[in-house]
Amino acid sequence: MAQTFFFYDLETSGLSSRYQRVMQFAGQRTDQNLNPIGDPVDFLVRLPEDILPEPQATMITGTTPQKTIEEGISEPEFCKMLINEIFTPNTIAVGFNNVRFDDEFLRHTLWRNFYDPYEWAWSDGRSRWDILDLVRMTRALRPQGIKWPVDDEGGPTNRLELLSKENNLTHLHAHDALSDVEATIQIAKLIKQKQPKLFDFLLQLRDKKQAAKVVNLEDPKPFVYSSGRFGKANDFTTIALPIAPGMTPGTVLVYDLRFDPKDFSKLSQKDIRAKLFASWEDRKKDGFQPIPVKELAYNKCPAVAPLGGMDDKACERLALSRKSIEQNFKNLGKDFTDKVSAAFAEREPYAGSDDVEGKLYDGFINDRDKVRIQVVRNASEKDLVDFHPEFADERLDELLLRYKARNYPRALSADEQSIWQEYRHKKFTAQAPKYIQSLSDLMKINQADEEKAFLLQELQLWLEATAPGE
Repeated sequence: MAQTFFFYDLETSGLSSRYQRVMQFAGQRTDQNLNPIGDPVDFLVRLPEDILPEPQATMITGTTPQKTIEEGISEPEFCKMLINEIFTPNTIAVGFNNVRFDDEFLRHTLWRNFYDPYEWAWSDGRSRWDILDLVRMTRALRPQGIKWPVDDEGGPTNRLELLSKENNLTHLHAHDALSDVEATIQIAKLIKQKQPKLFDFLLQLRDKKQAAKVVNLEDPKPFVYSSGRFGKANDFTTIALPIAPGMTPGTVLVYDLRFDPKDFSKLSQKDIRAKLFASWEDRKKDGFQPIPVKELAYNKCPAVAPLGGMDDKACERLALSRKSIEQNFKNLGKDFTDKVSAAFAEREPYAGSDDVEGKLYDGFINDRDKVRIQVVRNASEKDLVDFHPEFADERLDELLLRYKARNYPRALSADEQSIWQEYRHKKFTAQAPKYIQSLSDLMKINQADEEKAFLLQELQLWLEATAPGE
């Protein structure tokens, strides 16, 4: 089967992929030339009664919980559609900042609903890609033929709606999932037309083996790297060098050669570790100088290219000095890179969660449980009443109770119903006071805006309607 793209976008009830939810899904399949195949998909997903959507998210998207209940499908229906109809074999899943945001929401949604959270993105010829990093590297290295927006301060910005406006592309409703999908396809098509070689090169890097050829720790060479982490000053692009293995398989530590390593070489390993993992508050303090090292993951479609891809015009445009880069490369000593590597090795472990829905990354589902989760997701409400699988993974028992409570409440036993209500009451009690205050504050600010005031009133009604009984 020929490979196809499936461009997709989500609108969510908040920023946390662990605890918030997908509220709208939209997408369009295209061929390899970005021509549409079939009709677009666009639907809402019902919000569970135990979720309080972030008010700011609702004001941005305009989608209320009530609307999802009236018009949406359930999460199990959503997951079934994703696997059986959308991310079919040989599909390249692609969006705009999807690798860091939308993909994470899909993983957690599949996890909660007893599907493997990873196979949709790699098995049977499937893969994923991200147009945002394509945009960043195109802007930095091959900007010709495309108009590039700037923000209010004159700095570079790659916001989808501004790119669309600057290039006279159709983008009717920013933050509407289907409109964002259509705009993303048009941006991808524009880059493919104006800079086809770069488009094709970065497309190949969705294969982690291809990315590892560019960023090769066995034969380390400077390479071009575009990432949001590198800031506006150089159009989010730098020249970096692989220096050590990352802390997880398939990752590598890279050094940003814009900075002279002599500025950090006398720091102790403890000081380096403190700077590498400093809090957001500490990083904002006057005089804080971060260690210019980041972890690159081969399986996250990094926008990387050989150094030969950056010509003199690009260096000048990005204010990158080849002479300084070469000198910083020479100054990068093994003693410093060893201390950086050791500091990463001492990093605090992944911040876990006390709640089972936040424990996706605590471990993979084993083969024995994969059989059992398939039975769960294929079971009817009647089947689930007396279904008590002996999961090897202790996370799955609690997930099953919540899955039943949200989607098949009549399958709960009396004891399970009691556990669910206790969970809801505890969660609501913890969240409601802050939520009520947030709504009140926003009401005062937005009372003159009829549309936003309506949305906030709907959230107030949702809060009242979903409050658990005593």
